[in-house]
Amino acid sequence: MAFELPPLPYDYDALEPTISKEIMTLHHDKHHKAYTDKLNEGVEKDQNLAGKSIEDILKVISSQPPLVRNNGGGYWNHDFFWKSMKKGGGKPSGKLAEAIDRDFGGLDKFKEEFNAKGVGQFGSGWAWLIADQSGKLKVTSTPNQDNPLMDDAKEPGTPLLGNDVWEHAYYLDYKNDRAAYLKAWWDVVDWDTVGQRYEALGG
Repeated sequence: MAFELPPLPYDYDALEPTISKEIMTLHHDKHHKAYTDKLNEGVEKDQNLAGKSIEDILKVISSQPPLVRNNGGGYWNHDFFWKSMKKGGGKPSGKLAEAIDRDFGGLDKFKEEFNAKGVGQFGSGWAWLIADQSGKLKVTSTPNQDNPLMDDAKEPGTPLLGNDVWEHAYYLDYKNDRAAYLKAWWDVVDWDTVGQRYEALGG
């Protein structure tokens, strides 16, 4: 069964003014759709991938050609990204807030580290908050459409939050000021969802 483009979980203008309707429309309807279509092309060429979930494909991504790696990552990353945001995102609470305090020394220090990782990612890529195998929270980054679920990730773990630092994610609103985009983005982080992801790990 072919992968389908997941719908946005909110209206295209729901995250304004942080992310404009124009960007959301382009990002979802053009970029995410292209990753979906190209992933399906790659899967059709390999019968061993037939019927596999995207997560199962990511677990063997080191054996896949660039068509599957790049577009499989793009497919999963963007679905995760949309679900990580909402209007008036709130703030961390409960076990997640405790873990952020424990592993980063507070929310402000975590945001500083995350923003620095995002700004420092050369070229296109992603910044992530992950839980490693021990349950410790870490900030990482990946190039292109790679993610921490891939079997050859330099810093593997379970993603809890990710931000797209490809220029297509922010250029229409923020031009070349990636730092301004990263700073503004915290206004739309869905901390309830991030907290649920953390608690699902038994954290």
